[in-house]
Amino acid sequence: MHIALREVHDSDLPVFFRQMNDPESLRMAAFTPEDPADWEAFAAHWSRIRASRDVVRTILGDGDVLGSTAVYGDPGEREVTYWVDRAYWGRGVATAALRALLDEVDDRPLYARAAADNVGSRRVLEKCGFETSARARGFAAARGEAIDEVVLHLSA
Repeated sequence: MHIALREVHDSDLPVFFRQMNDPESLRMAAFTPEDPADWEAFAAHWSRIRASRDVVRTILGDGDVLGSTAVYGDPGEREVTYWVDRAYWGRGVATAALRALLDEVDDRPLYARAAADNVGSRRVLEKCGFETSARARGFAAARGEAIDEVVLHLSA
């Protein structure tokens, strides 16, 4: 499968919304909006990030929308994020998309966070050169409790 990134189109948003409301995906991501089923909050969030200086991309697989990825935040503290439709987990989509995003964005250092038990996401980040730099504990809305998370970084 050929993975590519492009600017986010309005037509991508309903696909992202559906992907972000998959119960298993929410549980694995853990750190999600309070109410992921709130379309108005979702649309407002996407309107803000699309208008910002953040680098936000749609992940395409052979032309189909498979998810999204982004670099966001202030210089020196910028973070990466990605969300891939669960139907494509384990197929290298997240790794290929993150590598493409890292090729596009020169900022370093970059940071990432993942639920400590989200082995798949941690593995994607490690394959792309991120290293664990800290552990933290935070409230995971999708799980309704505080959980352990791992903070990773990518140096210059």
